[in-house]
Amino acid sequence: MVFAGFIGLRAAGTFPSIANLPAFPSQAIAMPPDAPRPAPQPHPAAAPAKAQPAAARCVDSAIDLASGEPVAVRMYGRKKAGHASPLVVHFHGGAFVSGDLDNGHTVAHLLEGAGAVVVSVAYPLTPFPQPVDTGYGVLQWVHRHRTKLGGQGALVYLAGEEAGGNLAAAVALMARDQAHPPLAGQILLSPMLDPCVGSASQRRTTGDAVDCKWVQGWRNFLRCPRDAEHPYAVPASAHRLSGLPPTLVLVGDTDPMRDEALAYAARLHAAGLQVTQHVFAKAEKWPEQLLETGPHECPCAGAVQEEFRRFFEATRCRESS
Repeated sequence: MVFAGFIGLRAAGTFPSIANLPAFPSQAIAMPPDAPRPAPQPHPAAAPAKAQPAAARCVDSAIDLASGEPVAVRMYGRKKAGHASPLVVHFHGGAFVSGDLDNGHTVAHLLEGAGAVVVSVAYPLTPFPQPVDTGYGVLQWVHRHRTKLGGQGALVYLAGEEAGGNLAAAVALMARDQAHPPLAGQILLSPMLDPCVGSASQRRTTGDAVDCKWVQGWRNFLRCPRDAEHPYAVPASAHRLSGLPPTLVLVGDTDPMRDEALAYAARLHAAGLQVTQHVFAKAEKWPEQLLETGPHECPCAGAVQEEFRRFFEATRCRESS
């Protein structure tokens, strides 16, 4: 399909070592007032914000990064007295070309139901590296405020679905390379990891089509073929995976992202990392169902939430041992 140049680069083994790639600088973040501030207007590249679902238990706020541009966030859950809650930085999907905080509601709400405090990020829908840079800046802010947000000893996680899964994996690599902040785990749901868009599970979805929303998304995200060499843009291309936190990978059995997600999980496992993966047999409309807004029941919602709970418990025990 398209992006044949990426396939050639991959086949030729020309991806440089991550050690030779430039690291993004850590961002100093301006502290917001204690009280939540009104969220800024959405980034010009983002879809207009829609009304929040009536059932949402969340608060919109904003975080000021070193660039001076505020980033809108939506916070789910609250700190529990005498108890440390998992603290999750979450990225919504939308194939890098669409999506907003409302599209992230389903997964963020399931994470909250599993006991987490969630900070869902309205990252800019702009080419690499800005969305990743923004995500890392928000992670730094959340880590600095972890006690206030999640309680004493709160562990910090990353999570994302579809394009947001790519960003979560990329920010995890950045945190490892910068040796900060420490992460307890990353949760990847139907992550969008392969710009070649040519896996068997993708072909079953797109058939003979030479274009689809995921192809368009990669075209929007990658400014040029060389961007695909950078592991922060395409985490699946990273040569070095050691040092990453425990990972939970969730996909559907007819999910177009299934093969690339499981391939990444296999590489993490081969690198000696703790990986849990699950393929849901009834998730027929993944990842689209994960991105829907308004009242609806996501397939496997109960099972997904149970996977979250188990992962939080397993990683909590790992950190305390």
